[in-house]
Amino acid sequence: MKKILIQLCLLLPMVLHAQMPDAPQRSEGGGPYDRLIIRGVHLIDGTGSPATGPVDIVVEENVISNIRTVGYPGLPINDRRRPQADKNTEVIDATGMYMLPGFFDMHAHTGGGAQGTVPEYVYKLWLAHGITSIREPGSGNGMEWTLRHKKLSEKNEITAPRISAWIGFGNSFDRPIITPEDARQWVKMIDDAGADGIKFFGASPEVYAAAIDEANKRGLGTMTHHAQTRVVYNNALRSAQLGLTSMTHWYGLPEALFEDRIIQNYPLDYNYNNEQHRFEEAGKLWAQAAEPYSEKWNEVMDEMLELDYTLNPTFTIYEANRSLMTQRRAEWHERYTIPSLWQFYEPSRISHGSYWLDWGTEQEIEWKKNFRLWMEFVNEYKNRGGRVTLGSDAGYIYKLYGFGYIQEMELMREAGFHPLEIFQSASLKGAEVLGVDNKLGTIEIGKLADMVIVDANPMANLKVLFGTGAILVNEDNEVTRHGGVVYTIKDGIVFDAKALLRDVAEMVKAAKENEGTDITQPGLDY
Repeated sequence: MKKILIQLCLLLPMVLHAQMPDAPQRSEGGGPYDRLIIRGVHLIDGTGSPATGPVDIVVEENVISNIRTVGYPGLPINDRRRPQADKNTEVIDATGMYMLPGFFDMHAHTGGGAQGTVPEYVYKLWLAHGITSIREPGSGNGMEWTLRHKKLSEKNEITAPRISAWIGFGNSFDRPIITPEDARQWVKMIDDAGADGIKFFGASPEVYAAAIDEANKRGLGTMTHHAQTRVVYNNALRSAQLGLTSMTHWYGLPEALFEDRIIQNYPLDYNYNNEQHRFEEAGKLWAQAAEPYSEKWNEVMDEMLELDYTLNPTFTIYEANRSLMTQRRAEWHERYTIPSLWQFYEPSRISHGSYWLDWGTEQEIEWKKNFRLWMEFVNEYKNRGGRVTLGSDAGYIYKLYGFGYIQEMELMREAGFHPLEIFQSASLKGAEVLGVDNKLGTIEIGKLADMVIVDANPMANLKVLFGTGAILVNEDNEVTRHGGVVYTIKDGIVFDAKALLRDVAEMVKAAKENEGTDITQPGLDY
């Protein structure tokens, strides 16, 4: 009973949209510099082009002004080709390292009262993993809070990624949205307030259509998590036909592919508020859809492609469904997961995504089948020219901010994406959705200096992008680590990524000491 009361107290702030404290004033990062030269790096520019290098890259007042090849692999650098540095130039020696564009997490909640996280903790985990831009979907901490932090980040007054604020439909309105006119007035309100887009869970057909139409007229982005409680009104294809620009997760896609039913095959005792029901039955949903490459499957995909519809699958947030123990025991939890977040993850009938009430082999096998069908659709969508972006939805289901984003890359690799396609989705495709691809998303002359520098080849092993790096055994049979982002550059400001992780580790250590707790496994007395 005590545990239930604690969880209710943790959950209540999120329900009431209680605001977290503001992120502290920025004290990390150097720059932006009048002139910055990054020397000797191998460049993966985000366009989809293969790596090239070594190159020297010159940044002047946050704008890339020169990218110069200074040698060839295996040969000495040609010093005569190098851009010259004067006393006003900051120089980073990145010899042998790899550079990528700053990453976009297109489903990135800043945490909140239920998780007990504070923005500094979340922002530093994101930046430490190269995430320089986020789409914040839903504004769970309140629209005003999100928009304020968007502005603070724009001014670089806080240590944080760029924030694109997509407001949860109905958030901060003075009345329920019942009519199409209500919907249009709400869209006008958030547009006037400075929002960038809308996150829907669905709505009645007339209200939903009016809100999407008004958003498109105003140039606001739109995304939907097609919740089971609303997908009967509009599945993913119908949303695209109404003008919705993007979807997140995958709900609504199988429903658009149904051939012999219109409603998911729910058990007769199903209750959506029982989250084990919700997620267990979701694991059987793709098997109810049309077969891959069938006439129906192709028709739905082709129409979505024609409508320029964007998929943001967030594979990673469902990964524990197919291997719970693997995700629960991820090596970073002990050092980087704050105790309140760990408690939120634990089995619970209350906390969202903590539905491990009786989760076992049978559920995991169904989810493995689910993943195969889902990944087949997403990979083929990409192959036919569709836009696919990366998002993590971390903060739930044993997914930690930053780390979960790199796991999403691994899952896209499993789905069939080449690493260069993954990095393109992580940067350029996200920039396109947010309408900033004219200045961000690739490393090219004239664009802003959002960059990620890692000390190992991420194409050969995506694990080198994790803050914990990747295991390497040297010639003396000694186990070492290599990788981990070395520098994250956002708006020309150079952040020491490993120092940011040390800050997070200190926060976690202090919280454990203050609360007298540690990472333990649920239900065990040792």
